[in-house]
Amino acid sequence: MVTPLQWTDACALDDIPDGDVIGAVVEGWPLALYRVGDEVYATAAQCTHGAAQMCDGFLEGHEIECPLHQGRFDIRTGKALNEPLTEDIQTFPARSADGRVLVALDGRACPIKASCRRQEPPLAP
Repeated sequence: MVTPLQWTDACALDDIPDGDVIGAVVEGWPLALYRVGDEVYATAAQCTHGAAQMCDGFLEGHEIECPLHQGRFDIRTGKALNEPLTEDIQTFPARSADGRVLVALDGRACPIKASCRRQEPPLAP
């Protein structure tokens, strides 16, 4: 029997400009969230080659370029596409519904902390 995915709210769809990437922490998971047209994608926030944050990278179509060594990943599959990358990046199921971005983490424990986080407005005093 297949267990249905448990979806977690990550951000508003409008928080991610079309053709861009942002960093977000979702239930302790540092993620990179991408928007390409009507589709959304999620990967681990940190590059598998170095300590670079993918939200600082350059998104072209469905490929994100790491800002540190210019390695590229396919955001749909996590596949490493060129050197110096030797390891794929972790992907997470993602979808949009009712103007929100939802990510399925499926109870996985968060392995790392990220330095690239979506900025929240300060709370009023």
